[in-house]
Amino acid sequence: MLDQERIFSVLELLNLLNQSNKIASKLLQSYYRSKKLIGSKDRRFISKSFWNIIRHRYKINWHLNYLDIDVTLEKEIMLEKIFKLKTNKTSLKKEILAGMTTFVTMSYIIFVNPQMMAASGMDQGASFVGTCLAASLACFFMGLYANWPVGLAPGMGLNAFFTYTVVGGMGYSWEVALGAVFWAGILFTLMSITPLRKWMLDGIPLNLRIAMGSGVGLFIGLIGLKSGGIIVANGATYLTLGDLTRPDTVLAAFGFTVISVLSIRKVPGAIIIGILSTTIIALFMGLVEFNGLVAAPPDITPTFMQLDILGALDVAMVSVVIAFLFVNLFDTAGTLLGVASRAGLVDEQGNAQNLDRALKADSSSSVMGAFFGCAPVTSYVESSAGVEAGGRTGLTAVVVGMCFLLAIFFSPLASMVPAYATAGALFYVAILMLGGMESLEWSDMSEVLPALVTIIMIPLTFSIANGIALGFIVYVVVKVCVGRQADVTFGAWVLAAIFLAKFIYL
Repeated sequence: MLDQERIFSVLELLNLLNQSNKIASKLLQSYYRSKKLIGSKDRRFISKSFWNIIRHRYKINWHLNYLDIDVTLEKEIMLEKIFKLKTNKTSLKKEILAGMTTFVTMSYIIFVNPQMMAASGMDQGASFVGTCLAASLACFFMGLYANWPVGLAPGMGLNAFFTYTVVGGMGYSWEVALGAVFWAGILFTLMSITPLRKWMLDGIPLNLRIAMGSGVGLFIGLIGLKSGGIIVANGATYLTLGDLTRPDTVLAAFGFTVISVLSIRKVPGAIIIGILSTTIIALFMGLVEFNGLVAAPPDITPTFMQLDILGALDVAMVSVVIAFLFVNLFDTAGTLLGVASRAGLVDEQGNAQNLDRALKADSSSSVMGAFFGCAPVTSYVESSAGVEAGGRTGLTAVVVGMCFLLAIFFSPLASMVPAYATAGALFYVAILMLGGMESLEWSDMSEVLPALVTIIMIPLTFSIANGIALGFIVYVVVKVCVGRQADVTFGAWVLAAIFLAKFIYL
């Protein structure tokens, strides 16, 4: 047994002694009869520690009371009951370290998301608080309900789609866009508690699912290059290279370089280091103004509960809701299964433990996020960093949630970070998301062609919804024209018809 396991056995015995009227020696005998796998060496250690504590318990209790130390057996037992630390071969120390690691790797979202939301017309300070609170509550729910070491926050790509397509391109207010996020979350929740989830995951072609993630990556990359001034509008060619001598453009490139180098060197928190180092240099150059680091949280009321649920029931919003739903669903499913595999949460048959609970936690978080003024809240692949650091239970997610909760007091720092400081982070995340393209079925053009259409058209139309729609239509048309209509699932037929009707009539 590990030392931790031995100590826990002693604590368990002491707790049983407090709860029962048994004689200590009799209790010890019955305990060993119920734990036949405990070896002789371990029994000697446990027995010796148990009797020593009993002999000196009055002295120990006096010291604890004198020093005002709130250490109780009940708390140790409670942690074990909730998170099953011993069963998952982890410890309190490991879980705390893992949670902090996960937070550092995904904390860039507290700088990036408020900027994205502010571009849609939201109050940036309120959006910052909403981001932190939505992420915090989502992490608590994931940790306490599903017992998974997964951090959640507003999704990258979905926030860009929210701001630049739904609000900026389609002309809807951000309140209506939040309503669409709400309905997408409701649909996701219904799918999580019904067989619809399996039908949807099995009914959508694998290559199109992969293409959605890669297309969103290109979309994010385009926005990152634009916000960094690396690409600019051009009347003749639509886009062209920006002025690379501008200070903000140079700093954007610098941030990307720092993030890339640190990531290759496996430095934890490479993205947040890149953002903050760029901001610090901009501060010394006089490009940004220092407003302090810590302050009372900004007022959240400008965005809290401001969603327009009824306004989002517009027929033209169907494709938007579907886009929010699909990207969130497939991203979440892929992330959760990947983290589960790394964390050893998969059984011999390949089934992830408590996957249904994890999906319910994720989907309900999207609904909750809409009330806080956020794009769909989703599971972050950066959680794998925490798993590598030893995280195995929901306590890791709870620690991440506590970190997000504390982050609301750093609003001056968040407001100081300029857009070009986050541009490198966006472009780096985009490149990572393109990695999924290696899984495309390149040998089958009837599969890969619609996937590539989706990937290319998402950034070129500046719309995740339009890119997905065109991908489904091309998929069905190509399959029918080559005589392989049997490959088209019922779900693909239905979605292609909906998207085609949308282009024709809306």
